[in-house]
Amino acid sequence: MTLNTALAAATVLVALAFGLSTADRWARRRRRHDLAWTIAMGLFAVAAMSLWWAEARGWSSASFRMFFAFGAVINVPWLALGTIYLLAGTRIGDATARVLLVFSGFTLGVVMVTPMSPVTPDELPKGSDVFTVLPRVLAAVGSAVPAIIIFTGAAYSAVQVLRRRSPSVTPSARRVVSAPGRLALGNILIALGAIILSASGTLAGRLGEDTAFAVTLFVGICVLFAGFLVASGSTVATRQSRADVRELIDDASLQRVA
Repeated sequence: MTLNTALAAATVLVALAFGLSTADRWARRRRRHDLAWTIAMGLFAVAAMSLWWAEARGWSSASFRMFFAFGAVINVPWLALGTIYLLAGTRIGDATARVLLVFSGFTLGVVMVTPMSPVTPDELPKGSDVFTVLPRVLAAVGSAVPAIIIFTGAAYSAVQVLRRRSPSVTPSARRVVSAPGRLALGNILIALGAIILSASGTLAGRLGEDTAFAVTLFVGICVLFAGFLVASGSTVATRQSRADVRELIDDASLQRVA
């Protein structure tokens, strides 16, 4: 087993753990940003599995198509959708989700049917070497714009929390911050994770294409997961019902009595 294979396998495990955590939150709370992150982690796990398979058995057209579609194009937009739900609320988030569904379906079809040049089994192919213009344009749009949204949203949330304001851009997404320090740190880690995931090109010259992707995928997803865990439970939606608030107060009272 090579270092790249081990890193890809570890990335799959972290992505699955991240996805299970967000899926559990979605099942309990039915908040749309948790569902968006669950989908994103599922796509991320598929991309990491493709990398794992290719590093262990050699690259092929099928493995690179899977890695390119789910890792380079579709995955990050769904992660950014969670940020949009948190900052802009359900109305804008739902409209974005409908556009994203069309984009994801169109992109998947394009990447899976576009003719490819032959790939070398023992090195990571480059999209510019094997694909025509359209898949590469979709990859540029699908990675750059959502990464900016994630980074900007996390930085904005951290600044708002430090100013003791709600980390939102619309009244419908307003939340009460119960642990501002944790939320600010969590958002800083999420922003850092987005930067790391986009740093493979910088590291490629030092580590090589395959190792750069394996390292940045593993470290980036670990930092994102850490940010999610740190920020979890640090806010409460202002639209929470009075019955839910009363239940929380009653539980706290019982704990003090006990």
